[in-house]
Amino acid sequence: MDALSLARWQFAITTVYHFFFVPLSIGLAIIVAIMQTGYARSGDETYKRMTKFWGKLLLINFAIGVATGIVQEFQFGMAWSEYSRFAGDIFGAPLAIEALMAFFLESTFLGLWIFGWERLPKPVHLACIWLVAIGSTVSSFWILVANSFMHQPVGYVLRNGRAELDDFGALLANGHVWVQWPHTMLAALSTAAFFVLGISAYHLRRPLSAAGQAMFRRSFQIGAVAALIGVVGVILAGHAQAQYMIKVQPMKMAAAEALWESEDPAAMSLFTVASLAEQRDLFVIKMPGALSFLAYNRFEGLVHGVKDLQAEAEARYGPGNYIPNVFLTYWMFRAMVGAGFAMLALAALALALVLRHQVEGWPRFLWMLTPAIGLPYLANATGWIFTEMGRQPWIIYGLMRTEQAVSPTVSAGTVLISLVGFSLVYLGLIVATVFLMLKYARNVPGEAPSAPTPALRPAPLGR
Repeated sequence: MDALSLARWQFAITTVYHFFFVPLSIGLAIIVAIMQTGYARSGDETYKRMTKFWGKLLLINFAIGVATGIVQEFQFGMAWSEYSRFAGDIFGAPLAIEALMAFFLESTFLGLWIFGWERLPKPVHLACIWLVAIGSTVSSFWILVANSFMHQPVGYVLRNGRAELDDFGALLANGHVWVQWPHTMLAALSTAAFFVLGISAYHLRRPLSAAGQAMFRRSFQIGAVAALIGVVGVILAGHAQAQYMIKVQPMKMAAAEALWESEDPAAMSLFTVASLAEQRDLFVIKMPGALSFLAYNRFEGLVHGVKDLQAEAEARYGPGNYIPNVFLTYWMFRAMVGAGFAMLALAALALALVLRHQVEGWPRFLWMLTPAIGLPYLANATGWIFTEMGRQPWIIYGLMRTEQAVSPTVSAGTVLISLVGFSLVYLGLIVATVFLMLKYARNVPGEAPSAPTPALRPAPLGR
């Protein structure tokens, strides 16, 4: 493998690993803030126990997220120096603002929140966790401002072979930001909600004290409401994002559907086996008109296919291959959507059981919710891979190809050594993270740490 391929693998591995932690930190900070608000308003000790329990898990996740995110910054200057030279004037501005405005805000007030129990007045201490939640939300905004420039470059002027910032307001008004940011925030809320649901479900299947039952029953209720709000919001925001994508990156949607020829009305692929070399379908199951509906909210409308878009790109940018990896794009899109609708079904059932006061009467459903913690992680990772791989061969859409962005003086051997080193370090970090998460998620203050989990009876799903 050459330096370009290794650099892409390195960035993908480190970014996907980092993105395991980011959504949970954003969403869990909001949920913990809601729990502490309940304690501040009511004085109910159950809310205080909930806040401290979930807050401890938030701290573990936040610390690992910070450690893994530092690597991202260095890669831009080391493995992708040509990209940094070309677009650093634009890309660096929102990243610098994110560090100064958002990261320092959330890290400072997280420290005050950790050590402020029983030391700070209750309103001040509550404000600290809300400022952490606000800081993480603002942080995600600035990161996505930078990322959106790569998908839809705006606010720049080409001068001396570089893209220089010409209109900062255009970066903030970039349409890609305003479809991507809500989608990401709602995905973060869904991730945290399923995290809370899964762990609460685990404890509700164990013998607990009355205080423990109240704590996790109430956590389950909050998680169920947040999960349904988050997942429904993700689906609606994703629909808006898909419609915007068809306008600005039509090749990505064509690849996601393995749509070789332009169609009007366009059918949506449910399952396709295709010959990628010949660009034709071998076996396909489609929903007539569904892709047109996704694009235009009506069951008719032209959606351009891969072949026409390739010809258009060659006419505009010159000879070359402008088709992303169709196999990867197609299946990542389906993994993301499939995980999302599975989460919708589970969240809807969880909230229905909460409203009917029947949560503990469905033990098998509670058992299902614990491994379901992984569903939003699957959706987040595959969604990110789909978004970034579907943009290829561009690192900055329409301006700079990925092979032009890699550092020309960094050898394949150097990148390989750092790739192996990062992978080993991250492997150690994930082992430590899983160990700490399991340790503190299983053991609840005031409860027996080794209480056995009761075996499920072979009863039908339900009461």
